[in-house]
Amino acid sequence: MISSLAALTASACGSAPTTVAVPASVAVTFTTPDGVSLAGRLFGPSDAQAGVVLSHMLPADQSSWYAEADRLAAQGYRVLTFDFRGYCPGGDAGCSQGTRDLNEAPTDLTAALSYLRSQGPTRLGLVGASIGGLASLIVASHQTNIPAVVTLSAPEVLNAVSAGPPVLAAVTGAKLFIAGLGDPTGSAQAAQDLYENSPQPKRLDIVPVDDHGTDLLTGGQGTQVRQLLEAWLAQYLHLGSAT
Repeated sequence: MISSLAALTASACGSAPTTVAVPASVAVTFTTPDGVSLAGRLFGPSDAQAGVVLSHMLPADQSSWYAEADRLAAQGYRVLTFDFRGYCPGGDAGCSQGTRDLNEAPTDLTAALSYLRSQGPTRLGLVGASIGGLASLIVASHQTNIPAVVTLSAPEVLNAVSAGPPVLAAVTGAKLFIAGLGDPTGSAQAAQDLYENSPQPKRLDIVPVDDHGTDLLTGGQGTQVRQLLEAWLAQYLHLGSAT
């Protein structure tokens, strides 16, 4: 069922609750290989040939991607947002089952990617914030047909999830690493390291802000970050192409 424009309350990165408009989209569920039901939302035209999975950061949820998902949908992509296991904000922000386990982020993202592929898109990109970016790199290292990967403030390692040189060497798609120069988590240095250990094609953009993850999309350099992300996807997913 298509959701009308609605309001929801969400809290991202421990900030005060804010009201977020949910664009027209479809609430969906899909199951991981180990049997966990995850909640997501589909945006954009059902006949799109290019698709993008957007993975959220800790401790945000899929709603942190809704505005960008709507922008990408308007450009012609089929877009999937989802909540990692154990994230259950409720309402239009969804409710994934299971217990929170960041070590399973790549498993959850693999299920999301398979679900989006089943909806028809043949050219798929991965975009992730923080742990979502790290998971995107790991999943792309196991796939041969991911033309584009974008990370926002991805760490090199978090818990047992790590993107070392062997993982990065296996990511053959085009990689864009974005981070804030003053991000207190040290994401700028992590982005530099990820970039240096990755094969071409690749690009590194360190923007002069303190923002982390999806906050980069709405901060002082939000317009620049959105343009970088969208241009990268358009270049490597060949938006508008029939092949």
